[in-house]
Amino acid sequence: MSAVNSTPIQPVATREIRVLPDQLISQIAAGEVVERPASVVKELLENALDAGASQLQIKLDEGGVRRIVVADDGGGIPVEQLPLALTRHATSKIRSLDELESVLSLGFRGEALASIASVAQLMLTSRQLGAPHATVIDGHTGVLQPAAGGVGTTVDVRDLYFNTPARRKFLKSEQTEFGHCLDVIRRSALARPDVAFSVQHNGRVVEHWNVATPAQRVARVLGEAFADAHLPIEEQAAELCLRGFAGLPTASRGRADQQYFFVNGRFVRDKLLTHAVRSAYEDVLHGERFPAYVLYLELPPQLVDVNVHPSKIEVRFRDARSIHQFVFHAVQRTLARAAGAGGATHAAQPAASGGLEPAYGKPVDPLSGHRSWVPQPMQQRALPVAQPLAAYDALFGRAAPAGPAAGVPPAIPSVRAEPVAADGADTHAQPLGFALGQLHGIYILAQNAQGLVLVDMHAAHERILYEQFKQALGARDVPVQPLLIPVTFFADPVEIGTVEEHRDTLTALGFDLAVLSPTTLAVRAIPALLDGADAQALARAVLADLRNFGGSRVLTERQHELLGTLACHSAVRANRRLTLEEMNALLRQMEATERADQCNHGRPTWYQLTLADLDKLFMRGR
Repeated sequence: MSAVNSTPIQPVATREIRVLPDQLISQIAAGEVVERPASVVKELLENALDAGASQLQIKLDEGGVRRIVVADDGGGIPVEQLPLALTRHATSKIRSLDELESVLSLGFRGEALASIASVAQLMLTSRQLGAPHATVIDGHTGVLQPAAGGVGTTVDVRDLYFNTPARRKFLKSEQTEFGHCLDVIRRSALARPDVAFSVQHNGRVVEHWNVATPAQRVARVLGEAFADAHLPIEEQAAELCLRGFAGLPTASRGRADQQYFFVNGRFVRDKLLTHAVRSAYEDVLHGERFPAYVLYLELPPQLVDVNVHPSKIEVRFRDARSIHQFVFHAVQRTLARAAGAGGATHAAQPAASGGLEPAYGKPVDPLSGHRSWVPQPMQQRALPVAQPLAAYDALFGRAAPAGPAAGVPPAIPSVRAEPVAADGADTHAQPLGFALGQLHGIYILAQNAQGLVLVDMHAAHERILYEQFKQALGARDVPVQPLLIPVTFFADPVEIGTVEEHRDTLTALGFDLAVLSPTTLAVRAIPALLDGADAQALARAVLADLRNFGGSRVLTERQHELLGTLACHSAVRANRRLTLEEMNALLRQMEATERADQCNHGRPTWYQLTLADLDKLFMRGR
């Protein structure tokens, strides 16, 4: 046996209490602050941004394990304070408990540099404006020396975990660690589009983002796919403000890898905020898909506690419910306005649409047309004094529905459409234009001012029914249609018991089910909105949801699944021939219905082919 390991460790119970050495204290703290190279990059970037940097250069070698260099052009550190910068719990960002409760800087714990220096070889070079030269300090020895360098600070970290090899074994491959570092840099780039970023890996430039507007920075970081399929958000209520960009439901992703939420400029992963955004997408997104978004929430710092996690990636809100409601309704209203009455600006089209354009006209160009805003450095923000949030719920009421009245039956009304002029002049009157005919009993072909509109009639009618039923259910005023002849069907004991147990819920949904025998149920009435649908299929679907989730959950958190099922059962089916009047009536209802761009499963309900697309297809003008 090796002599190195031959000395037995003394039992803890027999040891005397001693104060830990400073080096060991720093290494223990490093376990909280420095999890991997990306943690080092995050801390150094936060310090650079807090220092007022306008340009950042990040250099990585071997995924950051071998070397990490972050250089900024910020204010720099005075020579006499350089030793303090490497001392634990030394910071320039807070002075008292009051400042901690209203902290506006990204970093404030004063542990980052000290913890990094305890597990890596660190050199800190800094120069202030007016200083004759830069000064470098060795993180291990604390020796100060003159150095060459411009105004700002450069932190050079080498050989991470060189003195704690056991922890180094937990690191992943070079590419994996580099990927984590790049993700951290992207978050900072999205948070501060007013700062230029340059990233090198193993001596090769991999990313460079110039100073830009938020929309331009988002397009560069997340790619053109997101830039071509998003909606701008700008909502404000009292002292809360939400800005940013929400991806269209039809541009959803199989992973939650493009979800960025910033609170007062700080990237966070907060379950409350994630749930609020996810809930806003429930009506238009399939359960297995994830929305993409970049959102910035600004609120008085007194209303949020950022000091609840060592890495500061989690926060706690003073009034969590009001924050949830504000974010939920802000995103929901944005999605609803995308196709509301009065003309929306975005169509339900995939990111790679092959030239398809929105039927409601070209969207506002996110790179130029939308009013630009830039998140300001937190020290420069003038936020209002904290106010009680108890009265906020009144501001977060449901948006006024744009769809037809709740009592209107869902059957496509026989509204006589105006004839379409041969030159298409009348198509300017309606965004979706006027119907020309049907294709294989599935699609409606319509002509509008831009060209040709293709409508999936089942998906479109499904969305109309969904919104009408949702409005009626929210008002607790679901109109009932008694059946002239009740529909009877065989039921098992579980279905019989479900009817008896959830009769009040069934009544609230507009169903009247009667138990005729231990094996027979009768449907005596259904919601008037679903008149004409298969009464037995509707009843079985509702009973299945009630059996699986219970009455209270069906009317609350599982409501969108139930409404989707009912709408799908009742929507006009494929291969049903419609008259031109019926087709035009469907188009008019789509224009008057919120979220009409997608069905409740997230599928698009219509596409636009412009005249330019058609000319290109047939090579006209060549």
